[in-house]
Amino acid sequence: MRLYLASTSPARLATLRAAGIEPVVVPSGVDEEAVVRDAEGQSGPLGAADMVLLLAQAKAEAALAQLVTGGGHCDGLVLGGDSAFLLDGVIHGKPHTAERATQRWQDQRGRTGELFSGHWLIDARSHEQPRALGATTVARVTFADDITDSEIAAYVATGEPLHVAGAFTIDARGAAFIQRVEGDPSTVIGVSIPTVRQLAGRLGISWPELWSTAESNSLD
Repeated sequence: MRLYLASTSPARLATLRAAGIEPVVVPSGVDEEAVVRDAEGQSGPLGAADMVLLLAQAKAEAALAQLVTGGGHCDGLVLGGDSAFLLDGVIHGKPHTAERATQRWQDQRGRTGELFSGHWLIDARSHEQPRALGATTVARVTFADDITDSEIAAYVATGEPLHVAGAFTIDARGAAFIQRVEGDPSTVIGVSIPTVRQLAGRLGISWPELWSTAESNSLD
């Protein structure tokens, strides 16, 4: 069973590979800010859980549309994902700039926030009526309280925190500054492996069917 990953996140790809799955990467090209803006214009402000699920769905559907453009077809599952970090009721996505990443780390050291990851899985094997399911997971992340300003500066200088939700990782350099994770650790990485397994099962697909030893595939 082939899995198409509607994400360019190296961390999501590595996590799926570590779980025995070699997905075909299909960048979705979704304008995340526009999707959220349109949704909030219709129904009001979105909470973190609703926002990441909405974006996961948008990415999966956009990737599927790319796959079937021009009469093509999709012979497997399409997975979309999105993440956001909630601290003091404020939703934080990717900081993008060193200044913003530095400020976030100064604000969150010694504190606990919640990392939300949305998942949207489409079974596109049926050309007439693809089935889809979604789920949002959350994990509580506690940061060490003894992180120094010089450590923050050095971490931000690596560029790693600029392009990840909440400005931190648990699978790379950021792991040294995280004291505790309550919940599924892969949620913090951006794709909850137990949740994807459960969604696949609800679509009638056994998890081992997705295991692969094939070489990486990618659609630019």
